Amino acid sequence: MSLLAIPYPTIDPVALQLGPIAVKWYGLAYMAGLLLGWAYIKRLIEHARLWPNNNAPFDALKVDDLLLFMTLGVVLGGRLGFVLLYEPAHYVAHPLEILQVWRGGMSFHGALVGCALAALVFARRHDIVPWSVMDACAAAVPIGLLFGRVANFINSELWGRPASVPWAMVFPDGGTAPRHPSQLYEAALEGLALFVLLRWLAHSRHALKAPGRVAGVFLIGYAVARTFCEVFRAPYEGHLLNLGPLTAGMVYSIPMLLLGLWLVWSARAEA
Repeated sequence: MSLLAIPYPTIDPVALQLGPIAVKWYGLAYMAGLLLGWAYIKRLIEHARLWPNNNAPFDALKVDDLLLFMTLGVVLGGRLGFVLLYEPAHYVAHPLEILQVWRGGMSFHGALVGCALAALVFARRHDIVPWSVMDACAAAVPIGLLFGRVANFINSELWGRPASVPWAMVFPDGGTAPRHPSQLYEAALEGLALFVLLRWLAHSRHALKAPGRVAGVFLIGYAVARTFCEVFRAPYEGHLLNLGPLTAGMVYSIPMLLLGLWLVWSARAEA
């Protein structure tokens, strides 16, 4: 180990062992992200002045229903996204492993699509403007990203490229080279910084009054933050979309950036 490398603070990925049942930090991170996101959306809904015509698009009781839709979107979309975007050949050969979510393998881009579809179904079911539902969800998503990236760090997965910076770490499964703790970069940018930005837009710039604006800024912000962090994160080995300086994560973020720009432009035109 390099003398300049910080020892990786090994943390047991199992937070609690209850007989044969292992409660892992990764699962707790998902639970915390969803529940705190639910609580945050409730607070946004309670502030009617933040929304178009000073009228929240749906009442706080419906947020409980929205939590169920978002949970399904995250779990099903995240898992199927990983299967289709990262390991399609493996899961075609081993289809039963698709159901083995406890073995890992979730995709944020897949979860995003799953949640967007879930939000559309929720909006249709309750006769709500879909973009306002997506704005509410987008404002809360960085909370889940923050916890999720910290869980990636605890699991010693998705580590960064080899580095000589003073805070580089030697990860248990990352070989002997000190590496960027890129999971923490992503937690800071995709999670904390993006949450602060969206909160400022919602409360100080009245962005929720223009349906689609907060969702658009989220897509832009995530695409930019993810692309920046991919410079320091080790690319997914062997992926077909690792094209020269581009990684699969960067390529998958391009449609997000374009859609986000369109949403912000459309929301501004309609405001």
